[in-house]
Amino acid sequence: MLQGHRDGHGFLIPDDGSSDIYLSSQETHAVMHGDRLRVRVMRFDKRGRPEGKVLEILERKKRPLIGRLLLESGIWLVAPEDRRMGQDILIPKNGIANATAGQVVAVELTEPPSLYSQPVGRVVEVLGEIDDPGMEIEIAVRKYDVPHRFSPDTLTQSAKLPEKLRAADLKHRIDLRDVPLVTIDGEDARDFDDAVYCEPFKQGRGKKAIEGWRLLVAIADVSHYVKPGEPLDADAYERATSVYFPRRVIPMLPEKLSNGLCSLNPYEDRLSMVCDMLVSSDGTVAAYQFYPAVICSHARFTYTEVAAILANTHGPEAAKRRDLVPHLLHLHEVYRALLAERHRRGAIDFETTETQIVCDDNGRIEKIIPRTRNDAHRLIEEAMLAANTCSADFIQSSKHHSLFRVHEGPTPEKRQTLQAYLRSLGIGMGISDDPTPREFQAIAQATKDRPDAQQIHTMLLRSMQQAIYTGTNSGHFGLAYPAYTHFTSPIRRYPDLLVHRVIKCLLGNKRYALDPAKMNVPQAPKRPGRPPPPNPADARNEAERWEVVGAHCSANERRADEASRDVEAWLKCRYMRDRLGEVFAGTVSAVTSFGLFVQLDELYVEGLVHITELGGEYYRFDEVRQELRGERTGIRYATGARVQVQVSRVDLDGRRIDFRLVRDDDEARALRNASGRPAGKSSAKPTARPPAKKRVPKTAVETLEEVRQTDRDVRKSRKEVITSLHPVKAAQQAAKRQASKASKKTATKAAPRKRR
Repeated sequence: MLQGHRDGHGFLIPDDGSSDIYLSSQETHAVMHGDRLRVRVMRFDKRGRPEGKVLEILERKKRPLIGRLLLESGIWLVAPEDRRMGQDILIPKNGIANATAGQVVAVELTEPPSLYSQPVGRVVEVLGEIDDPGMEIEIAVRKYDVPHRFSPDTLTQSAKLPEKLRAADLKHRIDLRDVPLVTIDGEDARDFDDAVYCEPFKQGRGKKAIEGWRLLVAIADVSHYVKPGEPLDADAYERATSVYFPRRVIPMLPEKLSNGLCSLNPYEDRLSMVCDMLVSSDGTVAAYQFYPAVICSHARFTYTEVAAILANTHGPEAAKRRDLVPHLLHLHEVYRALLAERHRRGAIDFETTETQIVCDDNGRIEKIIPRTRNDAHRLIEEAMLAANTCSADFIQSSKHHSLFRVHEGPTPEKRQTLQAYLRSLGIGMGISDDPTPREFQAIAQATKDRPDAQQIHTMLLRSMQQAIYTGTNSGHFGLAYPAYTHFTSPIRRYPDLLVHRVIKCLLGNKRYALDPAKMNVPQAPKRPGRPPPPNPADARNEAERWEVVGAHCSANERRADEASRDVEAWLKCRYMRDRLGEVFAGTVSAVTSFGLFVQLDELYVEGLVHITELGGEYYRFDEVRQELRGERTGIRYATGARVQVQVSRVDLDGRRIDFRLVRDDDEARALRNASGRPAGKSSAKPTARPPAKKRVPKTAVETLEEVRQTDRDVRKSRKEVITSLHPVKAAQQAAKRQASKASKKTATKAAPRKRR
């Protein structure tokens, strides 16, 4: 498949997973991002990377494209929102429907691009104005092909579901409605798919007595309502996951299920699958069992509320929930035991800063705040991890096929890169040839108090592979589990729904198989312009079917993440557009060969300081140390460095924020000296600079003039640096310019004599 680039070239992503093949802009002129091609490798560049030639277009991407309708010199065209498409789409006058210039539209291609012509299309849907509330989400769901409308059959089936539990639903279930299970979620949560309860446990007498806790994790029984082969299941499989945007969620299941029958709302009877565990005092799960049950949540807690109760059991929050406080304390006790066991087995636990976007009524960012994790968050996390590992153990011990959540350690290449990086920082601790999670956790612990701790932890995270769903268990490296799966969120993840089905069959002494007839995806509602999901029916055996399903769920998880990030990037660009020219303090979050990515302290927004904005110095990128270093001054910029930047440009369409570095006096003086100016002159009459905030221009005209002047100074200083670095070459170029001027003068004098 072709992956286009905004600059016009592209890369062929081979089906066999081999190295990407570079295609020049000349080769990609007749094709578009997403097309399937047959390519021949013609040559290799200096780094051994293959370059190819397009031989055949196997399949055109048929889904509609999203973009803005423009009218330029009497010609209608659509500029695609996805810059990887590379070309604008021409629209005939009779193909614009009822759209007007500037609106966001969906376009269907009527003529593909060729070597000598642009693609032609027609407007099939008008989404609205670019500034309409929620437009960024409407664009993202179409840009990333996220299914956002349920089929008519699914809506019909959902409408027929009962409003409340029926007597038949309670058969063969354990009644736990008298057990004070509670839900603990965020303030903005709408679906509650897990409830927890804990009580002390003691077995035996004397020295042989076993003490610990009985921990119950009840999960909404989605599999009772969503059956294989039904329209609900077809849509759920196609989506594979819910997609979360600021102020909006595109659910995997219709609202009647996700927020109704399958949501463990307080004081309402709900069907659930329960993982009933006995946790010993050292934090190990001594025994567990699964069973279907009917429960009634006794309360809906928030993380903030639980944290306040645990911090002060005599406070106002605890007084309101007096009857449930002892159970929360037991949950906190078992959490501390599970956490201690987590540390003993060496699971990796990085403390990262997550942010939350707070929007106004129009869907625009009002503020971005750090999302703090307290003991209530960690309590629920440990309980869910325990239930997930029990489900993986139960399935694996039964030797049954299922989807496992696999997270593998670093590849040999990433391990060597990390080893070199740690060595360059003088960190004596290394990574073995067969690394374990304990080694990573030991490095994280040993470096947590260093000034560059964030930089080191980031590199540790980047060295590991992404977690995936697969039918072959390879363990979970980060959590240090030999087997791990997802059991706790069947409302929003299809793999969890499949795990529930497997466990139910095992409890009934049956085997669950992915029936090709019931998972025949072409039977699912057809979507115009959208290819069907991978069909498990095409697999040759049961194991391959699980691999196909796992690959589909993993791909859709990545798609959901990309769509969410795209919306957040758009909102942040819109947010920063009103702050052009302002100066902020920030931290270098990443270093590349083309510049620095800086995250602002106050706003938690990331932008790029391009290498051309670093002044006239020539910088080399050190891949091992992950830093840019000036050749003459020795000035270094590495991950974790503190800088001050000015917001210089915001590209809303490209989702890009550009910063300009604001230097302090010492650094600016060093660069001036490096450019060939006398050091004594600049140090004899130091110029006192006012604070950065006072230097910010007051008007847009002054800001533009300052930008132009800075660019002129940068070009001039860069020219002086190059002259000092290569004096011979500079002298030769100057001689050529002088000779050229002399020849022009001679020609001018000779011309009149020639005419006479």
